[in-house]
Amino acid sequence: MRRILTIIIIAAACQQCSYSQSSLKTNNHSKMDSTKKDNPVYSNSDTSKVAMTDEEWKKVLPQDVYYIARMKGTERPWTSKYENFYDKGTYYCAACGNPLFKSDTKFDSGCGWPSFYEPISKNSIIYTPDNSHGMTRTETQCGRCKAHLGHVFNDGPPPTGLRFCINGVVLDFATAQEAEKKYNEKQKEKPNN
Repeated sequence: MRRILTIIIIAAACQQCSYSQSSLKTNNHSKMDSTKKDNPVYSNSDTSKVAMTDEEWKKVLPQDVYYIARMKGTERPWTSKYENFYDKGTYYCAACGNPLFKSDTKFDSGCGWPSFYEPISKNSIIYTPDNSHGMTRTETQCGRCKAHLGHVFNDGPPPTGLRFCINGVVLDFATAQEAEKKYNEKQKEKPNN
């Protein structure tokens, strides 16, 4: 009996963020267009609020991003390309380009989704109550376009004690400019073979 109870508790903990699993098939090998030529609102510097209809979003977002960002879906745990990704840089909203998290706030929470302990700024995230699936949680949305990002929990590391459990599908990433500059300088120093 104790063994069954332990298994149930572990299964419940693993499924904490994954109640709205997608039956949508996604191509994990396709690269997102980081230039976002078809998305007129995508910007890493514009802070104006974005108001678009679902039909407008559907035209400019890849299907997997639309499903998570606009339909409040959830990607399957341990499938995000950012789950075990530790490059230095900034994570942005894949729908509008809003800066969300710095890489130095990312940590391995073991929950199956990229986790962060602090957003990049006060205005980068909106917090809304989520009482779906028989649970009381706090949903996180992009502060610029209100895209669904994931949820925040009070079981994270110091200094905030928060765990932002974020769907990797709705994240874009850009490497730190300084690291990129150093890399380019080293490339110039290498002798041509």
